[in-house]
Amino acid sequence: VFTGKANCPYYAKAEHLADYLQAALPNFRVHKITQHPDKWEQWLRDICETNGWEHRQSPIIWRELLDRGGKGQLLGGLNDFLEYAQQYYGVTSMMLSEEMLDIAEENLQAHLEIVKEDEEIKSLIKPMQIWITSASAPICYQLIPLLANGEVFGMTTEISIHLLDTGQFKEVLCSIVMEAEDMAFPLLRSVLEHTEIDEAFIEADVIIVLDDVLLNLEVQSLENYIREVSEICQVYAPLIEKNAKSEVRVISSGKTFANLKATLIMTYGPSIKPENIIAVATSWESAAKAMLARKLNMSTAGVKDVIVWGNTTGSNYIDLSHAKLYGYDCAIWGPANFQRPLLNMIYDREWIHSEFLSAQGSLHSRVGRCTGMLPAHAVATVLQYWYHGSPPGEIVSVGVLSEGQFCVPEGIIFSMPVRFQNCNWEVIKELEIDGTTQEVLGRLAHELIQ
Repeated sequence: VFTGKANCPYYAKAEHLADYLQAALPNFRVHKITQHPDKWEQWLRDICETNGWEHRQSPIIWRELLDRGGKGQLLGGLNDFLEYAQQYYGVTSMMLSEEMLDIAEENLQAHLEIVKEDEEIKSLIKPMQIWITSASAPICYQLIPLLANGEVFGMTTEISIHLLDTGQFKEVLCSIVMEAEDMAFPLLRSVLEHTEIDEAFIEADVIIVLDDVLLNLEVQSLENYIREVSEICQVYAPLIEKNAKSEVRVISSGKTFANLKATLIMTYGPSIKPENIIAVATSWESAAKAMLARKLNMSTAGVKDVIVWGNTTGSNYIDLSHAKLYGYDCAIWGPANFQRPLLNMIYDREWIHSEFLSAQGSLHSRVGRCTGMLPAHAVATVLQYWYHGSPPGEIVSVGVLSEGQFCVPEGIIFSMPVRFQNCNWEVIKELEIDGTTQEVLGRLAHELIQ
């Protein structure tokens, strides 16, 4: 193995002799590693430290022990190799200094061209840049495998994940990076940790905002918590405008203020496309379906079209008026696409109001206790739908910018029924809602505006 600075005349002389030996001897093989002059010193220190060698000049030459493994046998520099070739093969080099310098110059130019060509090839294969804020949160730990396994963005799309948090969580981020690298996902190009806010969101395709505040109204007022969230978004939004791609998609998640974070990013980042900012409501949707399925003693996958209206992390309304059951064990059976209205199958309406829908009921308790797996799955599911479309005919609840649909005031992020197709979403306007639901929506919208 011959390694040296691209512009080193001694490296040129050594590899010239090596090329001659390789051509003349049937079992003599040469491997060359040419380094840019600016990177040579660090590379030499690293290789010597790894192998326990002492060497300080270009070139460095060693034998790989291919037949039995090991770290290799260090031969040394040019003079050591000339002596080695003379003793073993009776061959030496008579190359003159002027010729050595000419070849060294050619080597440098060839190396620069090869590096440029490699960079051009790499630039053609650009991984999708995914940024996750407040990445020390438990949800991030659960989210990375879901993003990296290929199901969200497709089995041919490479991704790079960027973990952003404050300096106090640097060790946590480094641990997540190491574990993600150890899992060796084929489509995960890189995982990087960032603690400098100025470098946030560079070339971002997707930004997942996980920032949360721990609500304790005995410690400080709700207004102070809202101010805290506002300050975070005032920092993020201009950086997204400055550093991220023009078509960047922003997903607001977390346990608190998801709708507010989405609204504030939209407010403080006016050049970000409003339709590319959404708040995730899928945690409520999934938990509601699971609770209903347990009540009906059926598979959760058979419960469809449960709608979450309002604030995805606050006051919301779980609407069952359009919900359907597939594969439900009842008196009437049909093919796989046969459906039954959910409310026709639940006769215990008292349970719906006392346990299911009430603020003190089991559903609110379950969603409030979720620490990672469910919200991570919710984010991954919404991203998958956004890029590949939601299941045909199914309703998905997402917090999106209201344009007056369902008499919800314009300009607020409000969870409502949508469908995803062709890498976009659209509100399902044709749904009919009754007077009671309309009254609830008016109250939820008022609370959000406040």
